[in-house]
Amino acid sequence: MTALARLAPTGAKVSDSRDIRPRPDQGPRGHLPVLAPELVDLIGPQPGETVIDCTFGAGGHARLVAERIGPEGTLIAIDRDPIAQARFQEFATEAGCRTRFVASEFSLALKSLQNEGIRASALYMDLGMSSLQVDAAERGFSYSHDAPLDMRMDPRQSLTAEEILNTWSEQQLSHMLRELGEERYAGGISRQIVARRPLHTTAELVEAIKAGMPAAARFGSGHPARRSFQALRIAVNGELEAVDAALPIAWDTLDIGGRMAVISFHSLEDRRIKRFFNDLATGCICPPELPVCVCGHEPEAEVLTRRPISADEDEVAANPRARSARLRGALKLRESEPAGANPGRRGEVR
Repeated sequence: MTALARLAPTGAKVSDSRDIRPRPDQGPRGHLPVLAPELVDLIGPQPGETVIDCTFGAGGHARLVAERIGPEGTLIAIDRDPIAQARFQEFATEAGCRTRFVASEFSLALKSLQNEGIRASALYMDLGMSSLQVDAAERGFSYSHDAPLDMRMDPRQSLTAEEILNTWSEQQLSHMLRELGEERYAGGISRQIVARRPLHTTAELVEAIKAGMPAAARFGSGHPARRSFQALRIAVNGELEAVDAALPIAWDTLDIGGRMAVISFHSLEDRRIKRFFNDLATGCICPPELPVCVCGHEPEAEVLTRRPISADEDEVAANPRARSARLRGALKLRESEPAGANPGRRGEVR
C-alpha cells in the first residue's frame, strides 16, 4: 500500500502521482521538480486542506499539490528569493486553489505563521538549489560560469561569498570546507585561497581550489570545485542553521494526522532529517536495564520512509540533479509534550 493510500481518509479517492510524472515543460523554462510524484504521494494532500510549501522555488511541487487540494484548499508558499516570488505571482493566477506567499527564510516564515495560529495538514521542503538560481550566472552559485562571488539566496542580506573568502582566516576557511563540504583537501585549498587574495570571481576561486588539490584529484569524479562551492553556499546562507531551526517549528505547525516530507541533496542535510524524524518516532526512553517502562514517553510520529526515497533511472536521465536527492517523511501522531512535561532525555528516569 502506498503512503498516500494509507494516509487518505476513509472513503477518499486515491490517485497515484507516479502516473503523472511532471512534463519537461512543467514550470518555467522547462524546470523539472525533483521527486515530485513521490513527494505528493507521501504527503497525500486532500481536497480542502491547507498545505505549506517551505521552498517554493519554481513551483513545480506546488502545481501538483494545488491540483489535489482544489478550490477549497489553501497553499502557502515560502521563499526568500525574489525570483521565486515573481514565479509565484505567475503560479497564483493559474492555481486552482487559494494561495498565499511569505517572502522570508523558511524558519522565520514558519514562526510567523505559527504566531498567526496557522495549522497545516501537510508540509514539505525541497532543500536543493533551484535551477533558476544556478542558471542565473551573475549570482555566483555555479562553478561553470565566471561571475562575481555572491551566492546569496536573499540579495537583501549583506554577507557574500567574496567577504568570507577575503576576510576569514585560513583555519576558518579550512573548517568550513571540511565540515560543510566534506572536502578532504580543505587545508590545501584554504591555503591557496589566502595566498591569492583578494578573490572577486568564481573563476578565480575555481583556480585556487584546483591549485590546492593533488593533480590526480582534479580529474576524479565530478567537478573539483563542487564540494567547496557547496560549503561556501551553505555558509553564506546559513542553510544548516535554518534547517535546524525550521524542523521543530514545521512539526508544531502540523495538525495531528498531518504529513511532513523533506527532500535533501547531501548527507549533512539528510542526517539531520533522519535524526529529527527518528527522534519523534521514539517511544520509551527508559534506560535499557529497567525491566518495565517508567517514563511514559510515547512516540509523536510514524516514520513513513524507513529508507529514503531516491529518483529512479528515468528521472535521473531526464534531470541529472535528481541523482543525489533523498526524500523522507513522517506522519504526526500526537502533539509534542508541553515544556516542563517531558519525562527526560534517554537514560534519565522520571
